[in-house]
Amino acid sequence: MSIRKRLTLILLSMMVLTCFLALVKGYQKSMSHGEQLLDSELKVVAGVLMQQPLSINAMAPKMQESPQLLYQIWQSGELLSGSDELNLDLSQYQAGFQTLNIAGQRMRVFVFATSLRTVIVAEPITKRFELAEAVILSAMLPMLWAVPLLALFISFFVKYALAPLTRLSKQLALRQANDFTAINWQVTDEEIKPVISRLNDLFKRVETAYLRERFFASDAAHELRTPLSSLKINVHNLAAQQGDNQELQAMTQGINRLSNIVEQMLILGRTQPEQWQKQFKEQSLLAITQEVVSQLYEKIEAKNHTISLEGDDFTINGDEFTLVTLISNLLSNAIKYAPANGQIKITLKQMHRQRIWQIEDSGPGMTDDQKQRIFNRFYRVGGDQHPSGEQGAGLGMAIVQHIIAIYSAEINLTDSDLGGLKVQVVFAGAKCD
Repeated sequence: MSIRKRLTLILLSMMVLTCFLALVKGYQKSMSHGEQLLDSELKVVAGVLMQQPLSINAMAPKMQESPQLLYQIWQSGELLSGSDELNLDLSQYQAGFQTLNIAGQRMRVFVFATSLRTVIVAEPITKRFELAEAVILSAMLPMLWAVPLLALFISFFVKYALAPLTRLSKQLALRQANDFTAINWQVTDEEIKPVISRLNDLFKRVETAYLRERFFASDAAHELRTPLSSLKINVHNLAAQQGDNQELQAMTQGINRLSNIVEQMLILGRTQPEQWQKQFKEQSLLAITQEVVSQLYEKIEAKNHTISLEGDDFTINGDEFTLVTLISNLLSNAIKYAPANGQIKITLKQMHRQRIWQIEDSGPGMTDDQKQRIFNRFYRVGGDQHPSGEQGAGLGMAIVQHIIAIYSAEINLTDSDLGGLKVQVVFAGAKCD
């Protein structure tokens, strides 16, 4: 949930809670004031009835009956006038106010007694509740109707208050991965100033680490190329003079392995997204796959692998070198780890706007832990003691991950029906032929 929604809900909840508490408190106050007012009214009515010119011998007609007001006028123990519903023994009443059950309902009763006459006036308690409810509803309904309007105002002002954060978020989203320039944005909000300051400090540290990592590998690889070439020449000359022997063969294998690591480090240094996306153009993934298969066919044939290429052709917006490197690394891994006489299957699939390049092999596959670590630099499944006996630098899948980032693609590692590993590369938004 966004900060804006959270703040709006919190403020609105507090407002509704405050209104509810005010409603309860107002209801209590209204009931208290209503009781005082209606008690005073009963006193006035009793006083008026006390002054009525009634006598035992000449009883006046009854007052107009009202379900909200019952009365009795007693004189010398005789009932002069009264409501039929208020038919109780005079001895049950005491002077002053009291609450009794009369005619099946709760009544507020006032008894006004003098030496000559006693007047009893009663009214239902429900009248007091209705009055209190009417008062409180008339006061609170406008506030309740105002809650939706207040919610809109709160949402608007919260959005306005959070505008600097939204602006900062948009600026960061539009930044390129290699843009480490400081955020040059003058703000007056005290909460935003330290955030921008910390981000600028972070950009400086990341840029330093980024440049150190980016140039160290490529510089080291370039520096190693010359001595490696010299070693190769010297080993070749020794082999020509003395003939091949076990020591020279081991030295040659070591030099070839080191040369492979150097080349992989150079490729890794070149596969940065910002360097390649500017030169993208339409590429046929089927044609590039066929080219890579032909380049590696000697290794495929040496292990007597059965390889198949299925699916439809489609083009993607990309660079030939990076796509060749991607497919070559994945196919090389399948060749390395599939046993002799094994199977390799390459499939090109189209699903909606997604274009999938997939490779499967009949090798030993990988555990879940190995799948998590396979993209780490210099990590090899089983290390140098892998049953396949194949040598490698442990940089191939790191390069694959770099290329995947260039294309904003996805790579999925799962188990294959052939028994080994299935690798899916999903290109989004590719063009279909």
